[in-house]
Amino acid sequence: MRESRKSWKQSAKSKKTHTRKRRASVQHVAPRTAKQFFSKSKEAQGEWNDVAHVISQMRANRVSLTQAAIETGIDPRVVARLGKSALRKRKNGKYVAKRTDKLLRILAIPTSDGLREIVTRDSRQAMQLGKYWSAVQKYLQTGNASNLEKFSRKRKTIKDASGKKIRLILDTAVLDQLGSAGALSFESFYAQTA
Repeated sequence: MRESRKSWKQSAKSKKTHTRKRRASVQHVAPRTAKQFFSKSKEAQGEWNDVAHVISQMRANRVSLTQAAIETGIDPRVVARLGKSALRKRKNGKYVAKRTDKLLRILAIPTSDGLREIVTRDSRQAMQLGKYWSAVQKYLQTGNASNLEKFSRKRKTIKDASGKKIRLILDTAVLDQLGSAGALSFESFYAQTA
């Protein structure tokens, strides 16, 4: 009888430990939907945004995982674990970003009413939105709208994760109004999670 009681206690203790470990690991799983992203703690949301940012920096600036992670302030091992679908490991053991990825990104896009958060699972759409934000910032800082004009000639929309097209604001009067209201800081590009 004592032996069975002892084994039962050990079994219960083992289940508790397993449950705690499972709960902790749930926070460290890459979100695939906006619902999963927003169900995470603010800290985990920030960590995920950092992971996506590091991979984007690796791709855009052709820098190493370690360098991009250090600049962002996140452990490279976390990026390698959470962003593994967007990374390729070379024979020498170093990681490089794949040309495109399907990582979830919650990004801000200017609308006539201010900023709106959109969900995308396409790095090409995120990169296009980043170029748009750069063009907006250049216009607001210098008055030079030449980069915005490039958007009016080719791509005027961004697709969100559901395939819905969102029109980019190219009207400089509207951008001036939003800029003077303080709604268009470049830091707003990634979703506000703090």
